[in-house]
Amino acid sequence: MKPVAILRFFPIEGPGYFATFLDRHHIPWQLLCLDKGVPLPENPDKYSGLVLMGGPMSVHDDLPWTGPVLSLIRQTIASDIPVLGHCLGGQFLSTALGGIVTSNPVKEIGWGRVRVEDTPVARDWFGSDLTAFDAFHWHGETFSIPANAVRLLSSPYCPNQAFALGMHLGMQCHIEMTADMVKAWCEANADTLLHNRENPAVSSSEAIQTNLENRIIALQSVADRPYKKWIEALKH
Repeated sequence: MKPVAILRFFPIEGPGYFATFLDRHHIPWQLLCLDKGVPLPENPDKYSGLVLMGGPMSVHDDLPWTGPVLSLIRQTIASDIPVLGHCLGGQFLSTALGGIVTSNPVKEIGWGRVRVEDTPVARDWFGSDLTAFDAFHWHGETFSIPANAVRLLSSPYCPNQAFALGMHLGMQCHIEMTADMVKAWCEANADTLLHNRENPAVSSSEAIQTNLENRIIALQSVADRPYKKWIEALKH
């Protein structure tokens, strides 16, 4: 089977649990670290799927790989190869599909409840029995739902938490988290948490890490659902 290409934009925002999920299902994958200057693939056809992780930058930043990443996503979609975007990756996917990325009314950081939309498409991705769950959030911008795509998740602070367009899935919230990733993000962004402590959508480092192991176990059990559906479309 061709490997899944995973694009990393920032050192501490790697594939996390998603890599564990692929390994568990014996699906090969290749991590392309754009933060280390690794070039993008010229042809997506050598991969079974394309995954984009998160990062502190914006799709609007004038970075050397911004345009090429959008071009790669469009090429991948044109080749009927599934695309999966996490947070920044979801914003890239929305942009590539004609959506727009804007500032969210508030920064959303920490654990927060998201609602699963009561639609056939949302149930297809998350199951008929799941109506809400605690997701992990770390973003200040948000995407619009592209034309013909369907919203899957929403939260009180950010209405567009996930969308699907056929086999392609874009997420604003993070379902790929591990306990080590949560700890690393809190440590690296201590100033951000401190400066936004009056924001009702931002939790303290202590609150974020309370009962962390159990929260991660619960989140990963939810992540299995959309990940299982997404890998069904991988190109062999």
